[in-house]
Amino acid sequence: MNISVLGCGRWGSFIAWYLDKTGHNVKMWGLSDAPQFIEIKNERKNNILTFREELEVTDNLHRAVSQAEVLVISISSQAVRSFMKDLSKEDLSGKIIVLCMKGIEESTGKRLSEVVEEFVPNDTKIAIWVGPGHPQDFSNGIPNCMVIDSKCEETKKYLVYNLSSDLIRFYIGTDLIGNEIGAATKNVIGIAAGILDGLGYTSLKGALMSRGTREIARIIKAVGGNEISAYGLAHLGDYEATLFSKYSHNRMFGEMFVKGEKFDSLAEGVATARAVVKLSKMYNIDLPICNAVNDVINNGYDAKKTIADLFLRSIKSEF
Repeated sequence: MNISVLGCGRWGSFIAWYLDKTGHNVKMWGLSDAPQFIEIKNERKNNILTFREELEVTDNLHRAVSQAEVLVISISSQAVRSFMKDLSKEDLSGKIIVLCMKGIEESTGKRLSEVVEEFVPNDTKIAIWVGPGHPQDFSNGIPNCMVIDSKCEETKKYLVYNLSSDLIRFYIGTDLIGNEIGAATKNVIGIAAGILDGLGYTSLKGALMSRGTREIARIIKAVGGNEISAYGLAHLGDYEATLFSKYSHNRMFGEMFVKGEKFDSLAEGVATARAVVKLSKMYNIDLPICNAVNDVINNGYDAKKTIADLFLRSIKSEF
């Protein structure tokens, strides 16, 4: 399969490495002035992976797109719209676009596949690749399970059967809406976990996992998905990697934020928290955890008081 990975950050570069490792003809595209692109282009490695010479690294978007059957996009979720304006100038007819970002567009509350749909021909198939795992673990041979989903049954089955290996077992998704929302919002719950770690309240993570999943199930149901998806690989299944791992950007952001320290890497949950609050108002959904995270990181609320207020909410039945 001819595949081009558009984006060469931590996750995009891993995907290119993985697809090359599993026998596909892979090109990895990046911006010519991006430090991560320069390092990979010149040294054939980054701080996690080493890339084979057979894997082509290019800053020529036309070359990457025109020669690919499948385009895997891995960029900042909030940059998808502006990127698609450029990508749509290429011939995308008949291609499969696979989105590997986990986010919700802050300005509109749209899922990323909905944003991409605005820019592509009707015969372009759109899929998502979500679920748990860190490049650091995968590169050390530690396997995991992930999900590929799409509106098109044939497309998701084709991708699952062709991309699976002994390192990643892919499941065929059955709820595109739920898997997209679940994958995006687990980053908000990840920030909440980091806030708890930073405050010394790590023992509350069990309650966070339980109540957070119920909260996200409500969002998924409200926007038209299947609430059971909140308990699948895209959301609850990704909690270990997001709420506990030392590699989790969102957890680390939350911890450093409440400690007054600066986090220099991308934490997608920051913008997603704002987007989810917008959804809560659009659909009139009670989202106490997501609102609390947004209040702390985006509105300047005191973290300890906000956590305390969560526990002082009115008494109610668990289910």
